[in-house]
Formats: sequence, structure tokens, C-alpha cells
Amino acid sequence: MEREIDQVVQAIIIASDPTQVSLHQQALAYIGNIQQNAPSTWRLALPIFVDRNAEGSRKHPSQARFFALRVLDEFFDNRFEPLDGETFQTIQQALVSYIQSEYVGGSAESDATFLRNKFSHTLTLFFLCTYCEQWPTFFSDLFSLIRPTDNSTFNRHISLLFFHIVLEISGEVADQMIKSARPYDADRHARDARVRDAVRDRDAARINEAVLTLVAEGSERMSSLRKQDGSNTRDLDAAVEVVDWGIRTFGSYVGWIDINLTVTPTTVPLLFNLLADPSLPIRLATSVALLRIVAKGLKEPGDKLSLFKVLSLGDVLGALETKTQAQQVERGADTDEGEESYREALGKLLNVLGLEVAKLTDDCPNEEIRKEASVLMAQLLPVMLRFLADPYDDTCSTVFPLLQIILSGYKRSRKISTEPIDDMKRSFLVSLLQILLTKMKWDPDADPADADEDDNAEFEKIRKELRTFMDSILSIDQNLVTDAVRTLALNTISAYQNGISIDWHDAELGIYLVYIFGEINKTGGKGRAAFCHAPTVDKDRRKATDYSEYPLTTHGEMLYALVQSGISSYPHHAVSLQFFETVSRYTDFFKIRKECIIPTLEAMVDNRGLHNDNPTFRLRLYYLFHRFIKEAKNDIPPDISANITQSILDLLPINVEIPECDDSDENPIAEAVKSSAFDSQLYLYETTGILCSLLFRSPEQQAALFLSLVKPLMDELSINLQASTKGGHDILPVVKVHHIIMALGNISKGFPDYPPTLPEGYTLPPLDVLGQVAQAILMCLEAMNVHKVVRDATRFAFARIIATAGPSVTHFIPSLMANLLAHFEPSELVDFMNFIGLLIHKLQKDMFDVLDQLIGPLSTHITALLSQPISGTDDERAHADTKKAYLGLLNNIMSNKLHGIFTSERNSSSFESLIDSLRRQSEDISDPSSQKVALTFLNKGVNVWGQPISDNPQGGLPGFDRFIYERLVPTIFHIPSSAEFNLKDGQMMVNWPSEMALEFTTKLRDLDAKSFRKYFTDFVRSSGSSS
Repeated sequence: MEREIDQVVQAIIIASDPTQVSLHQQALAYIGNIQQNAPSTWRLALPIFVDRNAEGSRKHPSQARFFALRVLDEFFDNRFEPLDGETFQTIQQALVSYIQSEYVGGSAESDATFLRNKFSHTLTLFFLCTYCEQWPTFFSDLFSLIRPTDNSTFNRHISLLFFHIVLEISGEVADQMIKSARPYDADRHARDARVRDAVRDRDAARINEAVLTLVAEGSERMSSLRKQDGSNTRDLDAAVEVVDWGIRTFGSYVGWIDINLTVTPTTVPLLFNLLADPSLPIRLATSVALLRIVAKGLKEPGDKLSLFKVLSLGDVLGALETKTQAQQVERGADTDEGEESYREALGKLLNVLGLEVAKLTDDCPNEEIRKEASVLMAQLLPVMLRFLADPYDDTCSTVFPLLQIILSGYKRSRKISTEPIDDMKRSFLVSLLQILLTKMKWDPDADPADADEDDNAEFEKIRKELRTFMDSILSIDQNLVTDAVRTLALNTISAYQNGISIDWHDAELGIYLVYIFGEINKTGGKGRAAFCHAPTVDKDRRKATDYSEYPLTTHGEMLYALVQSGISSYPHHAVSLQFFETVSRYTDFFKIRKECIIPTLEAMVDNRGLHNDNPTFRLRLYYLFHRFIKEAKNDIPPDISANITQSILDLLPINVEIPECDDSDENPIAEAVKSSAFDSQLYLYETTGILCSLLFRSPEQQAALFLSLVKPLMDELSINLQASTKGGHDILPVVKVHHIIMALGNISKGFPDYPPTLPEGYTLPPLDVLGQVAQAILMCLEAMNVHKVVRDATRFAFARIIATAGPSVTHFIPSLMANLLAHFEPSELVDFMNFIGLLIHKLQKDMFDVLDQLIGPLSTHITALLSQPISGTDDERAHADTKKAYLGLLNNIMSNKLHGIFTSERNSSSFESLIDSLRRQSEDISDPSSQKVALTFLNKGVNVWGQPISDNPQGGLPGFDRFIYERLVPTIFHIPSSAEFNLKDGQMMVNWPSEMALEFTTKLRDLDAKSFRKYFTDFVRSSGSSS
């Protein structure tokens, strides 16, 4: 056996040394096999861990001994039945001998401290296997080693080992987090329950007594050593370590042993003393122990109330909060992370105490207990508010759950009572509201513009949670909230306007309150009514109504003061950005106070906004400026729109930076066109289009301004087109072409859509300039259609140009389609069909000739694509998306009465195969959504082509009635008769009126074939006319 042991040890040493390349993997495999066969190899592992040499030191190296413990763990951890007698005796004797030599007479592995924790875990697993039946005296044996004689002092090493073992036992048998992290095992669950019950019956009292005795003695020793000047630091650290681990151990089992053992006249003062101990680890451990005592489930509400009375924890926490807050103020800017973590621990303890008291006030049927619990809760509320006001968010947020429960209770009371809230509750809500408003401020030392994204996100998260509490107060007493918000916002804005110096975070909060007032003011109206007290005005008269004569609402006053104050000039990005966020959110205000529009636009355009020196700030302003102009365009004086456009021309040039492509599999062009900065700039291009559209009363000026916007872009487009055709590997020209086409499309998007029917006196946009833009883009596409990004950009731009120019650009469409399809990737197919659907919607009958040419080749291509075998999830998704888009396109054609393309001279030969393929699709129950769309198409087809030719010569199709009777009617009855048909699936059901369904089935049953055919013809005719 010695030889085998030496072989195992040697393998462990080699496995621990990666430099031994030739044997490393072989050694790993060998020791892996040893661990897997722990039921037999434990006999090798045990001596490797415990054996000593002639000098008395451990025989084998620490890494080998650590591995030996892993093998023993494997052996013990998977056993839920007792060990055989010989195995138990061998292991027990070896481990007890090891404890006596190493912990009683030795240094407790001082040269390899990591073995201590590992050994305590291994011994715990052995305990779990043997305690119930084989080693019931485990704790008695251990206690005898802690204090060998009555007069001797406690053995520190054994004490710490005892603490670690009890901690491990609690973790294994009672810690729900550990249990939920491992797969459920019925045998382990039953074993843990047996051990838990056995410990409670046999040893819980003695374990608790031993722990508390060790802690009390350690606490006295700490006090004694602290009083001695120049005391031995090493001895003090040793005493602190014992008390720290002792309190952790106490906290680990208070949740699963009798509360009468853990809460006594002796333990409560001890715990409260330790809760204020100079040692931070001891304070933190004590707070956890008290938290678990408070949270312990007790059957009787009266017992719980008695526990709270005995503890009087509210008073203690109040005193400690006051003390630690004073220390926090004294430290000033010098943050002590440890002490802040202690305040956080106290906050958590208060929160759990409050939640447990709330269970008594809300759920207990005994009125007397509820009253006493309410008194306790009233004592906790001021302390909770002080924790809530803590400047550190981690501490502040500890009481959020308790605050939510309290406010929920107030809301319930408010719903069932019409009486005003009592003075005590109102006073609490007033104090709470002031704290919430203060906590909503940024930290004065923070810089949102330069801060880490995670830090900003964390602040916004906290602010959002504080808003939730404010909303709760709002539902209890709306005026309380609206008055407080209004007062603070107006006072802040007024102070700035009057030249009083205010901090940036106060200014930002004042504007933020104006920003959220529209959400919290539940009694405010909508639209203009939210900002002024005006009578109801008909929609067609609103534009001509002068709202300036009507008094402002509270929110209107706040916004008016905001704009007039000039606070947009505050020299801090967070303040000015919040101003722009607010004014762009409430554009209806500017419809009733039009004199505020120009000052706001000036702020947006100059260095406070679009021309700010912060690039990130500017990019956000591009969107906010676009939003403001888009919403307020009807109230912007047309004569200033050209000036505004001129003032932002310097922001329109497109700058392209080609990123370094780390992944060789990535398409460098596709990566290069992804630019968040350019995406933001597109908002600016659309805004110039909106401003240009406002000049519709001056067509010549509008055309000149529009041309001045697009001409530089088209010139640059031409330059980059030429550069791209010279060959080489420079992708810059391709990226620039993509960006310019997108920009041109967005400028066009700024104009209103081409109306379906032109009203009298309607002024069209500059169609000739739009035609030039379309021509320029098409020329680029013809030369660069090999590039997917150019094809994508062209679809994007043409969709917007066609929406604006209407039929005037339809002559470009055949060439556009040809070039889009000249080079085609499967991934573009869905986008292409959606693009066709958009053109159909915009151009309708003007699309007939284009569709007539397109539908045949497209259907052939789609049919071939859908018939290919599917391999992989991505392929399956692409297949489903393609089918959905194709069926949607076909229904689009039918809905827009362009069905004649299916039966035109060009496509009539393929009509029957198209209809039959859709019929087959309608029978595919495995794809209910596509099946439904296919049936919708067939239904429309019956209404169009199934009409008798005598009634509808242009719609009816000769022979289609035969297709209905021979193919469609059998299909309709085949679908529900299929074994896969699920009657409970809503997607598979089409609801007919019950009378119609009854009549149809009755006729089908009673009539012969000829009579039913006549009935069915009339049925289709009536269905078509009703639809």
C-alpha cells in the first residue's frame, strides 16, 4: 500500500506542475480516476492526509493532502446510509487522532491554512454520514477537546474548528440558498432532515451554550486587552477572530433551532454589546445574527410580538443610526467603506424588523396585537426615514421594501375611506416626500457627461425607484405631491432667474420636476388643455384660436417660467440637456404660448444645444431638435425656417471613420456603415426637410432651399461614385455613398406624404428636385449594385422619396427593381418584399405594370427557395420569415385591387399553379399563421374570381367555380378533419355567425350537388357584397 500511496502522491505533484508536459495529462487522468473511485480509493487518501513522519510533521506535501480531502469528500458526500463498522472505525480514529495532534497539540496547519477550511468541510460531510446512527457523541467528543479540564482555558484552534463545523452543518442542512443551488435529491433531503431533527433533540442546547460561552469569554478578553495600554495586538486579533466566528456560527443556526435557546436575558445584552463593538467584522456578523432572529418564523403572532418587545431593537437601531450618522458627518469627504457597510447592515436589519412588524399590523386577526404592532411600527418610521435619507444609495435602498409595504398599506386604507388622512400619516408623508425629492438629485461631485455608463444607469435606476414611491404618495394625496413639486421647481427656476447662485444638481432637479410633472398631475387635461384653462375648441378651429388670452395651468406656469428664466444657459451639460428634454417633451405648450418658440429654438441652435462643444451632448440634441421641430412645425413662423436651416448647415457634412475590423469573418463595409453618430445625424437631415416643407407658400424659395441642401450631397455622391469605380480596396467611398443616400432619403422624409387625391390648391413639393435626387441615387445603384449596403440604402431612400413625390417618380421603378435584383442575397428577400408592399400602398394602381413584370419571376424564385431542405435554426427562421413576407405581399396585392396581375396575359399560364400552391399551404396545419394568411388570400380570390361572369364580367374568371368545388371545398373540410387539427387553438378557428354556419351545414346536408352549387354561388355573391 505504501507503494500505491507514493505513486498517488507523485502523480499529484506532477499534475500540479504544468511544466512537466510529457506526464502532465497522464497524471491528471490518473488522479481523476482516483477521485472517481472514491468508494475504494479513500483507503489511499486517508493516510496521505493524516500520516506523519518520524519528526512528527505531516509526511506528505500540502497539495497531496488537499487532494486526499477531495477524495474523502467524494466518498462521504454521496453516502446517505451508515458506513460499515470497520470503515467507520478506521476513519473516525484517524480523524480524531489528527485533530488531537494538529489542533490540540499542534499549530492547526499554520503552514497551509487553506487546509483548515477544507478539513472542516470534510469532517462535516463525515458527520452527516455518521451522526444519527454511528457517532451520536460527536459534539461531546469535540467539547472535551475545547476545554480538556474544568480549570483550563479554551483551546482556540479547537474552538475555531468547532465554529467552522457548525457553520458547515447549518449550510448543508438548513441553508435554502445552498440547497436550491444543487439538484434535488430525495435521499439527501431525507438525510438532512434526520440530522437536523437529531441535532435539535440531542445537542442543540449544548451547542448553543458552547458557542455563547466561547463568545462571551472572547468578548471579555477583548475588553481586557483593549484597556491595556500597548496590549499585545496579536492576542487581541486572536480574541476578535474567535468572537467573530462565534457570532457567525450563532447566526447560522438561530433560524432552525428553538428560539428559547437563542433569545435569553443573557444573549440579548451580549448581542447588543457586540452590535456596537469597535471591531467591524463582529458588528457585521452580529447584525446578520439579529436579522435572522427577527426573521425566524413563529407559529403564534403573540410570540412574535413578545420577541420584538424583548429585543426592543427599534430603540437600539435608532441610537446606532444617530451615532453612525454623526460619525459620517464628521468624516466629511473621507469615505470609510467599512463603516458605510455597517450602516447598510443596520438598514437591512431595520428593514426586516419593519417587514415582520408589518405582517402583524396587516395580517394578524387579533386586534390587540395589531394595535401594539402599530405602536412598534410608528417607532420605526422616523428611523427608517433617516436611513432613507442616507447619501449612499446602497444604504438608502435597504429600506425600500419596508417603505413599499407601508405605502401599500396607506393606499389600501385610502381606498376604503373617504376621510382625510390623519395628521400622523400626513406628517410622515410630508417628511418622506422631502427626502425623496432630495434623493432625486445627482451627487454634486458627479459628472453625468463623463461618468461611466453603469454609474449613470445606476442613478437613473434609483431615481426611477424613488419616483415609484412618489407615485404611491400621489395616489394617497395628490395635492401634497403636486404642491411640493410645483413649489420646489418654481423656487429653483425663480432663484436662477433672479441671479441667485444655485448648484448644478439643484438646477437639474428643478427642471427634472417640470419634466415629470405631466406624469404626476393626474387631473391635468390632454394636449393644449394640460397647459391652459381654455374652453373646448373644435379640432378644425384650434389652429385659428388665440390661446394666449387663457390663463395657464400649474404645468403651464412651470414651463413658461422655465423658458423665460434663461436656465438653458446654465453652464453644466446635465442642466441644459434636461431643459431640452423637457421642452421637446411638451410641445403642446408652445401651441398656447407661441412667444416661447423662438427663444427655445435659439437655445437649441446655438452653443447651448446643437453647437455645444460636447459631441455626446450634440448627438442627443439632434434627436431632441428633430422631435421639437416635428411636433411644433405648424406653429413655427415659416419666415424663420430658412434661417434656422442656414444656421445648422455646418452640422450636415458627413464624416466617416473606418473602424478597425478585428474579426476577419466580418464584412468590413457592413461594419463600417454602423455608426451611432451618423444614425443621430440622420435626424438632423430629416429636420432640414421639415423646415424646408414649411415654405410651401413660396414654392420658388422652397425649391431653392431644398436644392441647396441636396446639391452638395449629390456632388459628393458623384465624387465618391467615381472613386469607388477605380478599383482598389478602399471602402471609404462605398461607405460615403451609403451615408449620402441615407441622408438624401431622410431629407425627403421631412416633407409630408403625397396625398391619395390632390386637394384643390394643394402645393406639391419640388418634384423636379426630388426627381434629380432619385436619378442620382439610381445612377449610384446601377454602378454599385454589387454592394449590399448600397442596395439597402437605396431601398431606404426610395421608400421615402416615393412617399413624398408619389406618381411623379414611378418611371424610375422598373430600373430600380432590375438593379436591386441584379445582385441578391437571400437575407434581402424579406426586406425587398416589404419594400414592394410599401410601394403598393403608396402608388396603388400605378404599380400595376411593375408588378405584372415582377410577380412571375418572384413567385418562381420564392417557390424554389421554400422547396429547399431546412438545415439549422437560422435556416428555419429565414424560411418562415420569407414565407410570411411572400404571403403578405400576395394579400397586399389583393387588398389594393391589383389582382389583375395574376391573370394578365403575361402571368395567366402560372395562375393555376400559384392558386394550387396556396391551397396546399392552407392545408399545412404545422404552420397556423401562414395557413391563416393563405386562407385569407383564397377567400379574397373566391370573392373576386368566383363571382358569376354574368354578374361581374371584369372580376369573374371562367373555370374558377370548378376549382372552388373540386379543390377548395374539399380543402375546407379536410383541414378540420386532420388528426393534427387542434380545435382549442384560436389561430385555427374562423368564426362565422351561428345562423350562417347553421344554414350552410343544413344546405350541405340536404341539397343535391346541382342545388348546392347554385346555393353556394349565391352564398359567395352575398359574402362578397357584405365584405
